[in-house]
Amino acid sequence: MKTTSNVLAGFGTTIFEVMSKLAMEHKAINLGQGFPDEDGPADVRAVAARTLEEGPNQYPPMMGVPELRQAVAEHDSRFYGLSVNWQTDTLITSGATEALAASMLGLINPGDEVVLFEPLYDCYLPMVKLAGGIPKFVRLDPPNWEIDPDKLRSAFSHKTKLVLTNSPMNPTGKVFSVPELEMIADLVIKHDCYAVCDEVYEHIIFGGKKHISLLTLPGMGDRTVRIASAGKTFSLTGWKVGYLTAAAELIGRIAKAHQFLTFTTPPNLQKAVAYGLAKEDYFYDELKSSMQAKRDFFRDGLNRIGFATAECDGTYFLNADISSIGFDGTDEEFCRLITTEAGVAAVPVSAFYQSEGARRNFARFCFCKREEVLEAAIEKLGDFFGETG
Repeated sequence: MKTTSNVLAGFGTTIFEVMSKLAMEHKAINLGQGFPDEDGPADVRAVAARTLEEGPNQYPPMMGVPELRQAVAEHDSRFYGLSVNWQTDTLITSGATEALAASMLGLINPGDEVVLFEPLYDCYLPMVKLAGGIPKFVRLDPPNWEIDPDKLRSAFSHKTKLVLTNSPMNPTGKVFSVPELEMIADLVIKHDCYAVCDEVYEHIIFGGKKHISLLTLPGMGDRTVRIASAGKTFSLTGWKVGYLTAAAELIGRIAKAHQFLTFTTPPNLQKAVAYGLAKEDYFYDELKSSMQAKRDFFRDGLNRIGFATAECDGTYFLNADISSIGFDGTDEEFCRLITTEAGVAAVPVSAFYQSEGARRNFARFCFCKREEVLEAAIEKLGDFFGETG
């Protein structure tokens, strides 16, 4: 028989699915895949349920229901001071993943180069390659995940079509600093290309750190696509409602791809998200503080039993140095071991790298769980490795 897609043939099943399946087989606590173990706000869910019953439940507008597009524009003005025309500068998609796919397909021509930061979320590279793009990697290393300016500059060329950023960053927990964003913006402008910004963890950011959207920097208004997600903001990852903000010309190009991918998104979920985005500041403050408390609780527990941990200023994820407890195997071996023997699942950070020479001694744990679940995971790991604290 004829071969199927050569682009996808080189990619296996996503590491999240692999580790989640292994966790289920061994009844392990799953701290691998990034989703909360409690559903989001009851009032937001109630709006979705009521709207489902009231209808209509037919195709909503391809660009998204007006209520949500207006709410996105108001949200971006409220948090970032952006002036957004909801009718031309916003688009609703079936999750941020679809938003990313539509952006790649709508903006990239075969042979265009795309700058990617690694460790990178696992869907980025397949999407770039499906669109015919050529990846150029800029590697960030633990524990500080700093950008090397020389490596960043060398990744850009006259063939660069866009740079894909992710801040706050999965899997590192890194929040890009203003100098780093300015450096990226300068290169985007110099090479006359675009920036696609995955900002789904925009409201899950800790301490004195602040999320700055690349879209707000001088000269980036016509060059930047900002992608956000209701799944992360409202702890409703199964809803798959994403939204984009960009200049009208870019939205138009991306919408052409969107119409042939999912076309639209369930109208009741869109209207519920519109309601949620208008929530008072205390909701967003509580989201930050609750997730920071979970991070602190889990980090302190890992430190107590002997793990050194990398910096984490945002997202759901904390990375632990497995060599700090004397484990001398690879991160993949470690994650399989603790899943099958200790009863706790994590994800090997090396799975998020493509270039040679990546560190293989870090494991990513998801901490957006109930405190009792995190405590049980710490106890299991402590019992397995023997507490050193």
